[in-house]
Amino acid sequence: MHKKSVFVALFLGSILFVSFFPSASMEDKEQVLLQRLKYLLEEFHYHPKDINDDFSEDLYTLYLDRLDSGKRWLTKEDIAQLEPYKHRLDDDLKASNFEFFNLSVELLKNRWTETRGYYQAALENPFDYASDKDSNYELDGEKRDYVAAGEEQKALWYNICKYDVMVGLYGDLEDQKETEDEELKAKSAEELEADNREDAEESFDKWYDRLEKRDRIDFLSIYLNSITNYFDPHTSYFEPIDKQNFDIQMSGKLEGIGARLMMEDEYTKVSSIVVGGPAWKQGDLSEDDRIFQVAQEGEEPVNVKGMELDDVVQLIRGKKGTIVTLSVKKVDGSTQDVAITRDVVELEEGFAKSLLLDTKAGNKVGYISLPRFYDDFGDPNGRSCATDVEKEIEKLKQNNVEGIILDLRNNGGGSLRDVVRMSGFFFEEGPVVQVKDRFSSPRVMRDTDESVQWDGHLIVMVNQYSASASEIIAAALQDYDRAIVVGSESTFGKGSVQRFVDLDRIPGDVEMQPFGQVKVTIQKFYRVNGGSTQLKGVESDIVLPDQFQKLQLGEKEQDYAMEWSKIKSVSHDQDVLDIASMRGLLVSNSKSRVAANAAYTEINKYADYLDAQKDNTSYPLNIDAYAAMVEAMDAKGETFKRLFDEEVITKVSNLEQDAAFIAETESRTSRNDEWIKGIKKDLHLSEVLNIMEDMINLTDY
Repeated sequence: MHKKSVFVALFLGSILFVSFFPSASMEDKEQVLLQRLKYLLEEFHYHPKDINDDFSEDLYTLYLDRLDSGKRWLTKEDIAQLEPYKHRLDDDLKASNFEFFNLSVELLKNRWTETRGYYQAALENPFDYASDKDSNYELDGEKRDYVAAGEEQKALWYNICKYDVMVGLYGDLEDQKETEDEELKAKSAEELEADNREDAEESFDKWYDRLEKRDRIDFLSIYLNSITNYFDPHTSYFEPIDKQNFDIQMSGKLEGIGARLMMEDEYTKVSSIVVGGPAWKQGDLSEDDRIFQVAQEGEEPVNVKGMELDDVVQLIRGKKGTIVTLSVKKVDGSTQDVAITRDVVELEEGFAKSLLLDTKAGNKVGYISLPRFYDDFGDPNGRSCATDVEKEIEKLKQNNVEGIILDLRNNGGGSLRDVVRMSGFFFEEGPVVQVKDRFSSPRVMRDTDESVQWDGHLIVMVNQYSASASEIIAAALQDYDRAIVVGSESTFGKGSVQRFVDLDRIPGDVEMQPFGQVKVTIQKFYRVNGGSTQLKGVESDIVLPDQFQKLQLGEKEQDYAMEWSKIKSVSHDQDVLDIASMRGLLVSNSKSRVAANAAYTEINKYADYLDAQKDNTSYPLNIDAYAAMVEAMDAKGETFKRLFDEEVITKVSNLEQDAAFIAETESRTSRNDEWIKGIKKDLHLSEVLNIMEDMINLTDY
């Protein structure tokens, strides 16, 4: 069976290699695409870099790392063939030469064919996990060298397979201790090991099937993004489908049926239904339905078995008012044609929402969660995070709150326009952020509306993953002494502005379009005090310990991140509520509470543990040693999780104005209940409520 599989893989592989190379017309298009990309980077990037030997060497390393990050496929012999290009890629880019790129993918595809045979051979016979006490498998490809073709690569794949099967076997042996499944309980360790080898082979087969379906454009995107990311980590090439997905994330809406999809085996499966969307309203499509055909109105159905997920999504998405019919296989084995009229679908979980919280002394506080800065640029009537936050503030004011907490934890940013407007909700008119491109003096972006939506106590919550627009508003409110910033030591540190540039807008070669778009860094933004948030982020006024505090996270850990810099400050002041005089006391009070809180003591210990473990990426291939290591890690993890089992905020409630909306659907009610349950156990939010109580007590209106 395995020999036949290897033969088929070799045969199919040879066909793939023939079709990989572009036709003459496609080759011309790729050359034009590369030149347009080069032109755009040189002319528009905030800090363009010389395309020289340094560029060539870095591009070589970055691209190969992304092509085969685990060093599973490319060998020493392959690298020897690629090495001569290491200092030629700058010249190749200028000449639109794809010789290195073509060779790299041809070599990779050859190794895919060979290593199919390696994992199949490795999985034919049982592994010995008892006597092999000293062997380890290194999971981090950066710590491994490329192996030689043949026996060394076979040995690598033997260990890959052995580790994969051992992980599954360990899990089954643990499950046997607690399961009520008599069939599982009756199996010997040898039988479980055989089951896991069979599962591993099936999993690897599916993985390789997906790999071999990759088109040339998939590899080309890796290469082009290696070029763009040399300039900075946020400058990226987007195929048309990638740009569409980005717009959906920004706007929080799409035109489609309102179903989330995933790949399972060769099928596209419905993973969830968006509440209130077209599929939810139609009612026939369910979670776990498998889609095997998609038909447009008046057209023959398309068989989507084995099709890439993005391609299936493209068939299902479409203009509002059009009909798409999905042929699905239900969980009970029956089949059904489901006709759905497409409509605008809003993704609710990313939108601003609020709650009412009580401090220990009974002060009523408003809590606004803002997961991202969204704005539907293409629709003047679309949702905007600034408008939504303004509505939440008004609702909270109607509930007579004494303070507001704006939670920007894990908010990766978004609309610059909205963050300027939103910052102005908390002070009279004034500068919010300075924006500078490479050609001109800084431009000051101001809030010009003198009205103040909230003039009371204000705390902004952040963490290491609060970035970009989140950092702008946190920095502005901190510089104005308008709010206390509470959270991790500093935010992510992304202080740059990107803009999408359509490569089709560059004149010429219309017949070759579309070329896609480039999200290019064109500006850096600076605080009103003149400092950049780039690399440094926004430092919290009050730092709360968390498990990641010892780990190196954020922009400073990105390859080729731009440097920190400083420009002149701009005059800024406010006459709403100045917290400068109380900052010192708020900080000292919080430090005292945190030091006396046993939960924070345990968080600090766990942070030390994660710091010590961060470089431990070598795992034993002896199952007893593996079990001991995993059990020790699990014990640490469970101890840490238990810190958040206790409810630390007793009074949490929805706003009366939201009651009807939440009760509209069972799913929405369930999600709201889970959200409140999590809020009650939020240790950091509990301390922020204590800080708010201090603010209220220290302020004399």
